[in-house]
Amino acid sequence: MLYLVSKGSRLESIASEKMGAWEDHSPAIAMITLQFVSAATALLNRACLITGMSPMVFTVYRQAVAAAVTFPICYFTRGNSRRSKASMGVKGFLLIFIAAFIGVVLCQVFYYKGLYMTSSSIGTASANLTPAITFIFAIALGMEKVNITKLSSIAKISGTIFCVGGAICIALLRGPKILNIQVPASFTIFPVLESSTNDHNWVLGCLFLFACKSCWAIWLIMQVPISRCYPDPLSLSAWMSFIGMLQAAAISVFMEPDPQAWNLSSPLELISIFFSGIVGSGATFFIQAWCITKRGPFYSSIFGPLSTVITTVLACMLLREELYVGSLLGAVAVIIGLYIVLWGKSEESKVKSLPKLDESQTQEHTHSENDVEQPLLSDYPDKNAQVA
Repeated sequence: MLYLVSKGSRLESIASEKMGAWEDHSPAIAMITLQFVSAATALLNRACLITGMSPMVFTVYRQAVAAAVTFPICYFTRGNSRRSKASMGVKGFLLIFIAAFIGVVLCQVFYYKGLYMTSSSIGTASANLTPAITFIFAIALGMEKVNITKLSSIAKISGTIFCVGGAICIALLRGPKILNIQVPASFTIFPVLESSTNDHNWVLGCLFLFACKSCWAIWLIMQVPISRCYPDPLSLSAWMSFIGMLQAAAISVFMEPDPQAWNLSSPLELISIFFSGIVGSGATFFIQAWCITKRGPFYSSIFGPLSTVITTVLACMLLREELYVGSLLGAVAVIIGLYIVLWGKSEESKVKSLPKLDESQTQEHTHSENDVEQPLLSDYPDKNAQVA
């Protein structure tokens, strides 16, 4: 009997250790999986665009799918909390309407145009520009303070310079081709696609991607006043998707007058729309939100560049995309700049979390609560981040 009890205790201890190990590693596994999802979304979207689908039409369909998925979830998970009963109001509606137009419609249209003119790898690499661009806008609006005597501020400034310089290298310095791995056409689900890029389109596509990230940075900053007016993030995401769909559809009437542009001519287009709307938007939000509750926003952010690496390799194999020296160096510079900016923000957060010793420090801490630290670090976890 004692032997059985002892054996049972050992088995419980082993099971507990395994459960603890899984809990320790599950956020990392979730974030790595999410980077593969991001890479698959970029590949599917580019393949869909190259086959001839309009970026505006794609935006309408994707937002329609996202709204159709998020509204039922929002309805059935709506509880009795104060947030779930939040009233939008006129001011809240106007802010959400403007944010949806900038962060959903313009952002996605610019992204799809840039993705079509450049490559999947550059499209995913451009996502790493968002913290730097947000930092610039925040300084211009007085929402972010810079003190050149502090190492954290120097890191944010130098990281921003790295990101912008890397983006310029991507746009202007292509250089020789260094990688073009291809698999036989019989082993890929994608059709053999001809390159849609040339030197002129490449630069214009990079400008579109930069405009996309600028729109997204504005959207992030707008979350500060929006969250005060409407503090229900899940319902807010649903309304953003729905309003963005209506806005994109209204604009499409003028930009896409040909009814044939709305036809789905291949299963690839249908798969891409549903995958982007359901997995690329809905699943991404829940996984990142869960990971942030476990490890924080900085932990979630550091996995972002991994999707660039995954996308680069898969795009060369499946979409016959070409990788150039200038593009590679620029992407590396953008990633380095991202980590420098995030390190600066992390150090700044550590200083703010220290116990305050005197009244002047307390006043400084109170003033710092009005900055955009949360939007700057939350580019990845938001559900409406549908451009990555």
